[in-house]
Amino acid sequence: MKLWLWLPLCMVVAVVTLMAMAPRGNGFEGVVNSIQSQYHVHATQIPMMGLVSIMALGATHGGVGDVHVAQFEHFRGPVDGDQLNRMVQEKLGQGWDRMIREKNGSGRELTLIFSRPEGRRMGLFVVDLNGHELDVVQVSVDPDHLNESITRYDHHDLSD
Repeated sequence: MKLWLWLPLCMVVAVVTLMAMAPRGNGFEGVVNSIQSQYHVHATQIPMMGLVSIMALGATHGGVGDVHVAQFEHFRGPVDGDQLNRMVQEKLGQGWDRMIREKNGSGRELTLIFSRPEGRRMGLFVVDLNGHELDVVQVSVDPDHLNESITRYDHHDLSD
């Protein structure tokens, strides 16, 4: 066979091999899949999220990008905050640190916020349960842009 026939074939084999070896069930999709399985609910994912992510990157001048969102409506039953926290930490994997865990006593409201360094950026992962709705959001932010935004609003008097 000619070289020009072998090259595409080798590339296809390499791509298929890499896809087969890629870790499955981790990160955003791993958390969403685990919540679906554990709590017997189905996530609604925002259509064309890739386009929304690109638009967010442009609208924030690079401040926010790589946006992933899943929403669980009609979420049933109380949630064991410790169990959910462990599951999220396990599925996110190494490098993520929990910054915030806030809950009420009834198990119907819970917020978990994780972060990780991403070079000059910072990854944020949020799980927010409010009554019968649970939202999962992952974004990558530029800390300098975030600090500028916070500083801008910090100077406004909220008592007006």
